[in-house]
Amino acid sequence: MSFISVFDVLGPHMVGPSSSHTAGACAIALLAQKMKNGALKEVEFTLYGSFAKTCRGHGTDRALLGGIMGFATDDIRIRDSFEIAKERRIAYRFILDEKETEVHPNTVEIRMISENGTQMTVRGESLGGGKVRIVRINQVQVDFTGEYNAVIIIQKDRPGVAAHITRTLSDQGVNIAFMRLFREAKGETAYTIVESDDRLPEDIAETLLENPNVRDVMLVQQ
Repeated sequence: MSFISVFDVLGPHMVGPSSSHTAGACAIALLAQKMKNGALKEVEFTLYGSFAKTCRGHGTDRALLGGIMGFATDDIRIRDSFEIAKERRIAYRFILDEKETEVHPNTVEIRMISENGTQMTVRGESLGGGKVRIVRINQVQVDFTGEYNAVIIIQKDRPGVAAHITRTLSDQGVNIAFMRLFREAKGETAYTIVESDDRLPEDIAETLLENPNVRDVMLVQQ
């Protein structure tokens, strides 16, 4: 009988021993890397709760690093994510925070630095069964699962921006499944997240950015 590593494929959609601590971790990081601007240079993972406790034992560290490099949850390259990150010259660090308790038990905060100098922080939670939720982008509380194609608009909280977004989506024939606005405070930075059943046009960002109050646009496609 041949030896099977815990990082071998145990099911059709997962590499690793735990749907929460490996598949979920990978899915969070995979979503985060779809939001980054430019090639990844450096990444810092802060793990909380049970994520901090199972970082190595359940392969949470390998899964997070694999996801941030674009590996899906069933990609066997997750087993070699440390070596691949070194080959790609991606600097990485894991911080285990077992003191903070006011968070979901399977929480990770990912700080990404791209080669062009831009930075982004994404916090996600693994909900079990491979399901995840993004709860913070930079300092703004958000809520989306990545189960749909999504466009994330970073904007100033100004009148007319929402109308510009819906008009642009309508003109491009996008069927909106969900549309939600999250903001720091009135008049400050806001995030509009629009989710759709259909794949979003790749050039939609250009039209959305025509509004001077739209700062950035990210497409998170399935």
